[in-house]
Parts: sequence; C-alpha cells; structure tokens
Amino acid sequence: MTIKKILVVDDSPTERHVMKALLTSSGYEVITANSGEEGIAKAKSELPDLILMDVVMPGLNGYQATRTLTRDEATRNIPVIVCTTKGQETDKIWGLRQGAQDYLVKPVNGPELLAKIAAL
Repeated sequence: MTIKKILVVDDSPTERHVMKALLTSSGYEVITANSGEEGIAKAKSELPDLILMDVVMPGLNGYQATRTLTRDEATRNIPVIVCTTKGQETDKIWGLRQGAQDYLVKPVNGPELLAKIAAL
C-alpha cells in the first residue's frame, strides 16, 4: 500500500505545523485535526492512508480515538502510528493494544518517522 494522504491528529498547533512541514516536504498530502473527535470525523470523511495520533488531548484521548478507528468497519484498515510524549513501556503496550501499528515518542525523529511510513 502506498501512503499518499496522512491525517495528523494533535491538539498542539506547533506539533501539527512541524509534522505537516516534514510530511509535505517529503511529498505527502497532509490533513490535520486538533482533537480525537475531529480526527475520527476526518478519518471517516477523508479516508487517509495513514493516521499519526497524539495521545494527550482534551476530550477523546488518542488511545480512545485509535480504538474507535481500528474497530470501525469504515476505518479499520487505516494504519495508526501513535506519536506522543508518553514514553513509558506500559504506554507503548497500551497504545499497540488499542490497534496502533507503531508507537513513537516525541519529539519525533523526522528520518525515523519517514522510514516507518515508507515501511508501510
């Protein structure tokens, strides 16, 4: 599967900007959402090829949003990579249990993220 369109879900305008700049400069089309709820809505309407999901957000957190997306018939085949400041091993295990394909700790290493996306 070729990744072309990526949805970045993060409540931080700075993080969204940094991720969007990195991804667009690498040729990806980027859509953003600033909450778990908006992320789910945009995933259903835009059907991106990949979702990069923050965890710590007001309202629906990234774990809840990932679980919702990976269990919904319309979005279950869209891979999710969690990108968060929560770096404990238990956080990573929990994120993967919610259906995430991978888990990266912020600040995200650009080349590492691009390599993981290319590997999908």
